[in-house]
Order: sequence, then structure tokens, then C-alpha cells
Amino acid sequence: MRRRAAHRREASLEPPPGYYGAGGGAPDATQRGLILDWVVSRRVAAGWRVESRSGSQAVLVHGQPVNHVLHAFLTVFTCCVWGVVWAGLALTNRVDRVVITVDAQGQVITVGVP
Repeated sequence: MRRRAAHRREASLEPPPGYYGAGGGAPDATQRGLILDWVVSRRVAAGWRVESRSGSQAVLVHGQPVNHVLHAFLTVFTCCVWGVVWAGLALTNRVDRVVITVDAQGQVITVGVP
């Protein structure tokens, strides 16, 4: 029996319609917090981790920094052989940060941080 390939879709970061008030007005702080919780949970499920969080803003990080102290010790103990691996990791490693904010109208704003 063949398995079907699972296709990944890029999900929208906008919350479902039930997150906004029935009156159509601007959401209060509690609703904005719920919207942010929903967006953050979607990103965490995709492999991101929360670095900091406030009422209507969160900073999320994807990736791990290189442990340079460990690689320096390994390079010394292997007579510089491990230096090739260390250089490859240092050049290809990326740590991505994004700031997610929910504004006063309940819109989700995502900004990449260097």
C-alpha cells in the first residue's frame, strides 16, 4: 500500500473569525492577548520558540547558535581537524528572530529582526 505524500501548506497567521468581537469593533486587551496566543501557538508548532512575551507582543526565535567554546576545545584536542566542522557550522548556521505584534485593530504584524 502506498502512502500519500503529506503536503504542507503555509497557514495564515490571521486568527479564525471567532477571535474578533461580534460587534465588529476594535478588540480589547484580552482579545488581543488571545489573538497573540493563537498566532504564537501556530509558530511554536512550526518549530519556533518564545524568547520573550508581553501583553500584545512576542519575540520568537528559530534555530540554535553555535557553541563556540565547545568547538574550540574539540579543535584543540583533535589537532585542528575539528576546525573544518566548526567553520562549516559557523558559516551555515542561522538564527532567525521575529517580533509579532497585535495592534489596536487586532491585526497581526510580523517584523523580522536581524
